[in-house]
Amino acid sequence: MENRNGLVVNTRLTQASGKAEPQSALAMVEEISGSRRVTLGADKGYDSREFVRELRDHQTTPHIAHKPTSLIDDRTTRHPGYAIKRKRVEEIFGWLKTVATLRKTRHRGLARVGWMFTFATAAYNLVRMRNLALAAP
Repeated sequence: MENRNGLVVNTRLTQASGKAEPQSALAMVEEISGSRRVTLGADKGYDSREFVRELRDHQTTPHIAHKPTSLIDDRTTRHPGYAIKRKRVEEIFGWLKTVATLRKTRHRGLARVGWMFTFATAAYNLVRMRNLALAAP
């Protein structure tokens, strides 16, 4: 997600497993060009010591819902942007599950479900851009 406007900028669908999601997130972080520090928002499932260390090695600030044993400390969570970004990411997934009807997929296989996921995020971006344009002065 792009932080300023809440638009989806990259998607990747993987076979669900304990390691596939963090590996995909790291692959997407590696694709980001430039030398500026970026942030990555994720849920508690991503809060592992190895994942947080790798994000920091890639100059990425982890905005992850943290567990009591987390490496994520007050350096990250004290900023007001931490909660806002986490909420905005959850809004995207909520929209995809309800409006785009992806709570229970109609297709089988990574190729078809991945295509539908990418298509749904593109539709979300169109709706989001319309709402941003209407809200602009």
